[in-house]
Amino acid sequence: MEFVVLLIALMFGTVLLAGIGERIRLPYPVLVLIAAAAAAWLPFMPELHIEPELILPLFLPPLLFAVAQRSSWGVFRLRWKTLVLMAVLLVALTAVAVAGVAWYLMPVLSFPAAIALGAIVAPPDPVAVEAVAGKVRMPRRLMTMLQTEGLFNDAMAIVIFQTAVSAALSGSEVGWGLVPAFLAGAAGAVILGFLMAWIVGAINHIVPNRTARTAITLVAPYAVYMLAEQVHFSGVVAVVVTAVELVRRDRPQDSQERLTRASFWEVVEMLTTGVAFGLVGIEMRYVVEDEGANLLAWIPAILVICAVVVIVRLLWVGLVLGGGRRVEGLETNRRSSMGSRIKDIVLVTWCGMRGLATLALALALPTTIPGRNFMVATACAVLFVTLVIPGLTLPALMRILKPEDDHALVEREERQIALRAERAAATAIQSSAHLADLDAELVERARARISGLHSVLEHDDDVVDNEQEAHQRAQVHAVEAMMREALAAARREVLSMRGEPGVDPEAVNAVLRRLDLRTVSLDGQQH
Repeated sequence: MEFVVLLIALMFGTVLLAGIGERIRLPYPVLVLIAAAAAAWLPFMPELHIEPELILPLFLPPLLFAVAQRSSWGVFRLRWKTLVLMAVLLVALTAVAVAGVAWYLMPVLSFPAAIALGAIVAPPDPVAVEAVAGKVRMPRRLMTMLQTEGLFNDAMAIVIFQTAVSAALSGSEVGWGLVPAFLAGAAGAVILGFLMAWIVGAINHIVPNRTARTAITLVAPYAVYMLAEQVHFSGVVAVVVTAVELVRRDRPQDSQERLTRASFWEVVEMLTTGVAFGLVGIEMRYVVEDEGANLLAWIPAILVICAVVVIVRLLWVGLVLGGGRRVEGLETNRRSSMGSRIKDIVLVTWCGMRGLATLALALALPTTIPGRNFMVATACAVLFVTLVIPGLTLPALMRILKPEDDHALVEREERQIALRAERAAATAIQSSAHLADLDAELVERARARISGLHSVLEHDDDVVDNEQEAHQRAQVHAVEAMMREALAAARREVLSMRGEPGVDPEAVNAVLRRLDLRTVSLDGQQH
């Protein structure tokens, strides 16, 4: 019962701190972590632990699924170099560098145990990056790089960790066998991901209920993650593949379902992120209590390892971005100045935030491994250095650096997409079977509305080409304002009917929902 109360408190705190974070321009996950860590020391707080083996299965599938839904197969084809350089090679390089330093500084650690420590602190967390960097005006070229990196680096780290722990317990060495293990696990996970997406698609064809079809998107990531882990495949890769393939299978007629699903996942993502980061903060207290006086003696070694984690990422990102070469057309640009590239390197380095995977792997260490306490304490220190400090300072760093803004390029791409959508709609009207049954005036009216579709779909409505266009848009905005006032009056009238005797509340809710959908549609046209 106490754990249920804790979950409710964390969800309530997430909602509250999300609002506060919006006002003070700080990411709410970091605020939740700090608040939970502070609250854990209150004398009336009960001692509550979550089983280490439950942290990843409970929180990673839905959060990975939420992030992966914003990607596509085209993105992966375009950015495969980012996947190799950042999600595979950088994780492996960080694990080796940390292992070498830890093995030298802490003789109690065997080399396989040191490799396990390196794997624990190596992967930036996709949830942390999305939650923190997504709240500032990060240049799109950098945000896409961070998102792509974050979706797969956990898979590499988990394979290294599991191989290193097995070697540490058996007294053997960590060999090149982890490479085929990673490739085999990833290949099997891809097959499982496609299979799960096909199953969900089949269920959607059978089940007519829209709410049930939305609910299956929450069940699917858990199911495919558990199945993949059970057969020793990569649960991380399986979840990502499932999400991306489900997005690819979206049908044009599923507009309302997409709206429902998007709203549902916004809520799931916020509450799950808040609870997860809150539990991370609470666990930090127990780590400090368990280690006690040992922490003081370990501080020099821990600080060196934290520095190695940051420096390795800085040097590697500098190598990837600093040469001025074009990487898949997004991450850097040949024409960019050296100053602009340096700013990009600093920001990508600063956003190498560790999170759930680091804490979960640290707590999953077997108690029989020599040096376990040091490894757990180091993982928590890396969490603080790479998550809390960057999370609190990233907004200020963005204001100081003022990186080269590429949102104009994104807006131009959105404009081209909107124009293509308008042309497709105009072609559909021209070839419609209903054309012959309509009056010429109605046909022209429909064509006139479609001819302005691109301006409705664009995000840059404030950009005007000339005075005539400015006047036309002012007229459109005036009409929209009048419509909003009318719809607001209609909603007030419908809401007032809830309290009238003899009025069916279900009927009121049905009409109100239609009014809300109309209002949302109008607001979408405005934006």
